[in-house]
Amino acid sequence: MTSVTPRTSENIPVRPPTEPDAAPSGTDLPPPSRPGLWESVRPLLHRLHFYAGILVGPFLLVAAVTGLMYTATPTLEPIVHRHELFVDEVGTSTHALDEQLAAARDAHPEGTVTQVVPPSSEDGTTRVVLAADDVPEGYTRTVFVDPYTLEVRGDLATYGSWLPVRAWVDDLHRNLHLGEAGRWYSELAASWLWVVALGGLAMWIARVARTRKARRLVVPEVRAKSVRKRVLSWHGAVGTVIVLGLLGLSATGLTWSANAGANIGELRSALSWGTPTVDTALPGASAPAASGEHAGHGGGAGPSSDDVLTAGVGINGVLAVARAEGLRENPLQITPPAEDGQAWVVKEHKRSWPSQQDAIAVDGATGAVVDRIDFADQPAAAKLTRWGIDAHMGLLFGIWNQLALAVVAIGLITLIVLGYRMWWQRRPTRSATRLPGPAVPRGALRRAPLWLSLTVLALAAVVGWFLPLFGIPLAVFLLVDLLLAARARRAAEAAA
Repeated sequence: MTSVTPRTSENIPVRPPTEPDAAPSGTDLPPPSRPGLWESVRPLLHRLHFYAGILVGPFLLVAAVTGLMYTATPTLEPIVHRHELFVDEVGTSTHALDEQLAAARDAHPEGTVTQVVPPSSEDGTTRVVLAADDVPEGYTRTVFVDPYTLEVRGDLATYGSWLPVRAWVDDLHRNLHLGEAGRWYSELAASWLWVVALGGLAMWIARVARTRKARRLVVPEVRAKSVRKRVLSWHGAVGTVIVLGLLGLSATGLTWSANAGANIGELRSALSWGTPTVDTALPGASAPAASGEHAGHGGGAGPSSDDVLTAGVGINGVLAVARAEGLRENPLQITPPAEDGQAWVVKEHKRSWPSQQDAIAVDGATGAVVDRIDFADQPAAAKLTRWGIDAHMGLLFGIWNQLALAVVAIGLITLIVLGYRMWWQRRPTRSATRLPGPAVPRGALRRAPLWLSLTVLALAAVVGWFLPLFGIPLAVFLLVDLLLAARARRAAEAAA
């Protein structure tokens, strides 16, 4: 047999290192390759997504949970308030509107009448809205009258057209029942939702592109060996599926916010994108202040006395004019003049698809139509605003709209929970502190090309000014990042 001597490091000849070939005379070595645009942008997005997910995530979670609750209110409202909303028996004929109004005033002489809403269905009641002093600020008292028997079915404190059950959940979603201070939470959530959604989508698309498996964009990798990889796959796929809904909720939600909403209103006015309103000034009188599409939430001022409700053609005549002008009771909102020199306003208020929002102004003395605005003739931007707001509130497509909102809300809750789980999975399990995982490495902005760094800072400044509750937290993130970096440098110097 032939013996084989094992090779060891001692009998392996060591080859001396070779110097790199010299460059030909008159030429330079090629410069080191610079990272591409995505390689420069990705660390910025990753770090922003990390901070926003960890610190803004709780606000997004509250908004998602309360928003999910809100999607059920259109179904709950007619069940909880059935007695007020519907008659016991549909009769053969209805009383005149002024008689129904008189029945409501006999039962509730307090306050002033700000609006009358005839029933839009055979079994519905007539709503008489009163501005009263003994209801919460921003609310009105609505009296419900059976149009067949003149029975007053009850009264409720209402927020615009919202009855108590929906108004309570709506207030919870908007401000957590904390008043104006509570609106900061929802504005913070709306200001960051689009940033988190777009940043996460970009990083997920780039990750899937490297695998060349496009279906992984929306199909989770449920058989991945790594638990964290499975969680990440679910996080990315769910986010991709609902990203359009998240962007829509963020954009429309900002229109209700205190700070960003004011800036959006000014921008719309500057671009003539506002929602037009009928001119209620009668000849020789000055025009009142215009109201926007959110004005329906408040009660508004009413006439100084009930005399205006029967003067001239009266409310019956105004309703007859509206019907003659083709306005549909789906429902109709009839608003009496708040003061002398103003006209009545009658407006369609169908917010489901197709929207019906035509409005006319009627001279109460003569019954003449002094102004008219049809929804079909409104600017495209005003229509998009109307549709966006109604879709956000689950009104535009009825039950399907509400189901879609519920899916988006559940999806957002899932994303937040999975995001925190991934962070926890990165924790150093052998560390005595058992703290969650480390932050994304810092220094991305410093390593990026100068032009990209300046562009990012300029965009952040512009968006931060327009959306203050995006800009202020972003500045806090940067300050925290700088403090952590300084602390890390001091620790490294002390250990050296």
